[in-house]
Amino acid sequence: MTRYRHFAAFGLLLAAVLPAASQAPLTPRDSARHVLNRLGYGATPGEVDAIATEGVKRWIDRQLAVRDPRDPALAAREDGYDVLHTAARDMVAMHTDQLAKALKAQAGGADSMRRPAADAERREQRATGGKKELRDLNAELMSVTLLRATSSDHQLAEVLADFWTNHFNVFIGKGFDRAYFADYLEHTIRPNVLGRFETLLTATAKSPAMLFYLDNVESVADGTSMQALAPGRMQAAAGRGRFAGRAGAARGLGRTRQPDPAMVERVKARMPKGINENYARELMELHTLGVDGGYSQQDVGNVARILTGWGMDRRSNFEYRFLDGAHDRNAKSVLGVAFPAGHGEDEGMRLLKLLAEQPATMHHVSAKLCARFVADVPPDGCIDDAVRAWKQSGGEIREVVRAILYSPDFWAAANVQSKVKTPLEFVVSALRAVGGEPDATPRLVQQVAKLGQPLFQMTTPNGYPESQSEWVNSGALLARMNFAVALAGGRLPGAMVDLDRVVPLTTDHVVLVDGVNRAILAGGMTAQTRTTILREIADINNARDARALAVGLALGGPEFQRQ
Repeated sequence: MTRYRHFAAFGLLLAAVLPAASQAPLTPRDSARHVLNRLGYGATPGEVDAIATEGVKRWIDRQLAVRDPRDPALAAREDGYDVLHTAARDMVAMHTDQLAKALKAQAGGADSMRRPAADAERREQRATGGKKELRDLNAELMSVTLLRATSSDHQLAEVLADFWTNHFNVFIGKGFDRAYFADYLEHTIRPNVLGRFETLLTATAKSPAMLFYLDNVESVADGTSMQALAPGRMQAAAGRGRFAGRAGAARGLGRTRQPDPAMVERVKARMPKGINENYARELMELHTLGVDGGYSQQDVGNVARILTGWGMDRRSNFEYRFLDGAHDRNAKSVLGVAFPAGHGEDEGMRLLKLLAEQPATMHHVSAKLCARFVADVPPDGCIDDAVRAWKQSGGEIREVVRAILYSPDFWAAANVQSKVKTPLEFVVSALRAVGGEPDATPRLVQQVAKLGQPLFQMTTPNGYPESQSEWVNSGALLARMNFAVALAGGRLPGAMVDLDRVVPLTTDHVVLVDGVNRAILAGGMTAQTRTTILREIADINNARDARALAVGLALGGPEFQRQ
């Protein structure tokens, strides 16, 4: 049976993705399925019934009470990922070493440059006794992200980690961000997913990953001297020069070095030259106020000037460092608020607090949270509830999310099963539905990439889209169907499944499909899907093969694409 047959069988259903949402009141099982889809990555076998029995609101409160996104039950497995134990400075050293080798190879001639990069890296890895390279560590970061999403009991924290990583997007493939990203995810985003928005905003503003990605490290006050920016580099340039003559020593001045003019010129050429507005613009447009947030081009320029000097220590720990000599100390004004002359880093902190507390920021970020948890087009009532909670709590994310989850819009029948899963949500929810887990290899990460969402690799600062229109097309749906059938059949690289935990073996196809409906779709299978699956397995006599195909078609069918 070919994949094309499966696609043809579901073609019309997939084209529509799903019939209109039911208007019937939610049963306890419906409610449990809804919260597992929106606050988490879908249900594991038996979880819908367990939460319906426990009480849906009690489960929500347990998720909101999480203070640390790390699930202790996963600690032993996380411990095996070296990337979680590697300091940012060590990863920077790896990247610097790779750059030096690339330059050396380039200078060495065309032969080495013609070798495929992958072959060269493999040879290097063998030469170092299997020591992991930077790309191996970043692959581990993606793998452990899938492990957490699939297996953590702190499902809401994992969903919010994905939300905030996307909101404050950094492209892992940009230069030194290959080295900074793991630290960004582990120490900037994850500890703050349910904390204060201002704290999260400030943490991202000071993170080397964001400073590098949006070029704030390149933004300096006009007329900033080289010495103020990189005294270490100047010393290095001087160190490569020649000793002063005997006359100097004879006068008791000691043997000093004269700067190497060529080196000084190269250092000078690489130095920042003035204001860079990239981060300032995205800070206001994407991270806080929103594109219609009421700011002007002059505000963007002044925000950039306020944040001059926000850079990093490139010669020791590669952490955030305020470079006083690169800061613009003149007077500025942002959103009509005066920033008097003579201030330093403190005015940047004041600026971030100002932006975090703006009504436009509350509305913009609340609308994005409502789009994530309620509907692609966020209802006004949901946004109003979230903004009210923001004001009352002083920007506590936990209280804003709580207001959204307890708003009438979250429970409205029209919004249940109304959102299409992103590739990440689809892959993880399919794995959870069949009692599966990713192995320790990056192969399942590659599957997410094949479906259109390579982790941490969105190049533009707006992050991956939330809306259905960005993810639904015939090619993407065919790829999802093929993924689902391979997963259920135990043929998907990187994933281990256990269908015995999901549906008992039976030769009765009607009993089988009813069992699949209850286990995979919590009873949400339409008559059309049921008929289609029964027709597809009609000529299969082997119970295991029939079960695998029925489960695969349910996972790849229209109902499972929605949450």
